[in-house]
Amino acid sequence: MSGTRRRYTAEFKSEAVRLLATSGKPVAQIARELGVNEQTLHSWHQKARAGDGAGVVADRLTVEEENRRLRRENARLKEERDILKKATAYFANPNR
Repeated sequence: MSGTRRRYTAEFKSEAVRLLATSGKPVAQIARELGVNEQTLHSWHQKARAGDGAGVVADRLTVEEENRRLRRENARLKEERDILKKATAYFANPNR
């Protein structure tokens, strides 16, 4: 496949950039998961940040997207906290 260029839709590029902005994963990992060259994904991300408008939606999150992300993170953290509380109570009990 050396020398051939793949074409990606604007939607694919936008979703890839959004995933990069919201997932917290490194560029290399997301590129691998999507089957995209790491440099290509990095380029899309840079264009989005610059507001290039080359078919890529800027990675600035809307307020609603950020709220959804924070709610998910908050729910996950509460779940982890509850698990740790239960583990602490279990190990603190001398009669187990």
